[in-house]
Amino acid sequence: MNQFTFLSERRSLRVFAAAVAGALLAFAPASSEPVRKSGYAISTDICGSGDLAFPRIQIDMKEGFCAGLVASEEDHLKFPRSIVQVPGRDLFVVADMGGWGHADGRLLLLDPHARQDRRFKELLTGIEYPFGLVIGPEKKLYASTPEAIFRFDPLADNPPSTVETIIRHLPGRRIRLPDGTRLDESAHPLKQFVFDRTGRLFVNVGSHSDDCVTPSPITRPCAPAEGASALASIWLFTPPPGGLFPALKPGDPDPPHTVYARGLRNSMALVLHPMFPDAGYAFLQGENGRDLPDIFKPNEEINAIEQGRHYGWPYCYDLSTPSPEFRRVLQSGIYRSLCTANALYKAPFSLLPPHGAPLAMLYYHGGKFPELEGKLLVGLHGYRPTGSRLLVYDVDDHGFPKPAPAPVRYHVSCAADPTRSFQTELGEVAAAPFEELIAGWHRVNGARPQGAPVGMTVAEDGAIWLVEDKNKTVIRIDRATDDAPQPLPCDMRSQAMIDQLAAFVARDTQNSARLTTLRKGLVEKHCVGCHADFGLAPGQSETEKDGAVLRFMLSQDGWIYPGDPDAGKLRTRLRGLGAEKLMPPGGESLPKTEPGYKRLLDAADLLVANMVPGTRMRIKSGPPQRKFYGRTNKECGEIPAAKVVVVTQRSAVDKPGFSRFFRPADPYLNGECTEGDGYYIRQEFLVPVR
Repeated sequence: MNQFTFLSERRSLRVFAAAVAGALLAFAPASSEPVRKSGYAISTDICGSGDLAFPRIQIDMKEGFCAGLVASEEDHLKFPRSIVQVPGRDLFVVADMGGWGHADGRLLLLDPHARQDRRFKELLTGIEYPFGLVIGPEKKLYASTPEAIFRFDPLADNPPSTVETIIRHLPGRRIRLPDGTRLDESAHPLKQFVFDRTGRLFVNVGSHSDDCVTPSPITRPCAPAEGASALASIWLFTPPPGGLFPALKPGDPDPPHTVYARGLRNSMALVLHPMFPDAGYAFLQGENGRDLPDIFKPNEEINAIEQGRHYGWPYCYDLSTPSPEFRRVLQSGIYRSLCTANALYKAPFSLLPPHGAPLAMLYYHGGKFPELEGKLLVGLHGYRPTGSRLLVYDVDDHGFPKPAPAPVRYHVSCAADPTRSFQTELGEVAAAPFEELIAGWHRVNGARPQGAPVGMTVAEDGAIWLVEDKNKTVIRIDRATDDAPQPLPCDMRSQAMIDQLAAFVARDTQNSARLTTLRKGLVEKHCVGCHADFGLAPGQSETEKDGAVLRFMLSQDGWIYPGDPDAGKLRTRLRGLGAEKLMPPGGESLPKTEPGYKRLLDAADLLVANMVPGTRMRIKSGPPQRKFYGRTNKECGEIPAAKVVVVTQRSAVDKPGFSRFFRPADPYLNGECTEGDGYYIRQEFLVPVR
């Protein structure tokens, strides 16, 4: 038997086994206790067929589509950021970045047909911030780090031995400007890139900061965005005759580059229409714009890129709104009236939902979804209510989304305003309308976590694959064979629960003082403006400010679990203990440079630990899960033993042998109980927190 016969027979056996398993599932009774994977409630429903049938996850999708969970952190994924198919093979390469601030990124080979515990093989390890994955002109696989772009063979016996670097001195973590000035800040580390049909290479060189504003207002042009090696731009590298970049040997210079377009803060989403570079020039960019405290301002952008044009950052945002920090810059010189009356500036082609964070775009071409053929797909990664979704745009023959006159509305989420029209400082504006392939992918307790899609690709069979970093998953979108499920309710933490928790803090003198200290020393000093205004507004009293900040933090998904500071993201983000970015930006230096900063972090822990009156108890070691119930014996969910802290408020006299506990907005709820039922667990399962 030769190798190809063996592989074919092995695949046939897998298909047969999957079909048998599917048949058994069809006749099996539905489980009343869905399995949980990466925060998703997984039932017996599947998405796909044969050995490409995966557990169906509950997210709100366009009718006729379903999402299957291919891989998760159970497969040791840490921070997956991009995915691409190996040409001609049913295999995929996944870039797992490892986390922010680490150099433990990996490139992995995914075999979706293998059994779950053997789906991944490590190809390259110890890589700093791997992000871009592209199939090059000669069908080789190219990848990027903060400073380099290289190609390699993922199917080789020894993939590291096949690595060939073609660019190795992109602006990374140590920047020297053309005039010799060194910057303490780095360029954005993630280097997205695309090839055109002639082999030219376009590379995102993201900005070094959010807005290029120092502690005092800037009255001169943003130096890192200027010159022949500008940040916040797209660089163009042209290969030698023949269309392929040579592998660099030690001492070889990098190929020359030009700044193709500038004023683009961070071009994480780049796509070329098949017509490019013919008439139309559909080279589109999804702009991750600057942050402003307003949740609905500024909008993100879709830009149609032309050589030599300036797209605004940091001097303009939205369609043509001047940045107030650069008022003097816009009064004279080459940037005079840049945003409103300067031929250098090119306004966005269309606006995207504000703070949506577009991290991937592609044109769909495949046989599985004829209704999507040729359309533009855009993934929004952002954690605000406007993010966590996958958009679909109708386009013209050159790949440009089709604009419509104002008002053009978009969905937000049920946690905020249901819909909103695209607006700038001048009011409602025209924009390209879109459908949602995946709608608001927001937290529903016991059913699904919040989603944050990053990279995506269309497989040769027409299925859409995407990676989602917040829950460490690889997802495959296939044709649904049944009616669309009812939309899931929006259930993060109810307003009534937030009110109750705020009242607990207000009645506790020590905790109330901790909240004031935290608001003044951390939120107002370091956090406001990074990603939100924390509910603060002009004219509020000191007490109102404290209440606004607390309510904002309590409404965020997973930030605070009362009684258990170790479990919430407020602690892990402030102390840099997880894969997500440290909060606030630059916070790694604050414990050393700012007296009392460590006491602020300790105050945050004490605020959370003492938020609810009662006794802090830990779930006792024993069986893997401990069930908990409502007052009427309805099962509410299961908690992993020895991992979770609860606060018992009193003995449950209406349920002898049980303790009533407080841990709202918990990921272990199954959706069967309401807050009014209360949560009860056997007293024998609890031990005091030491």
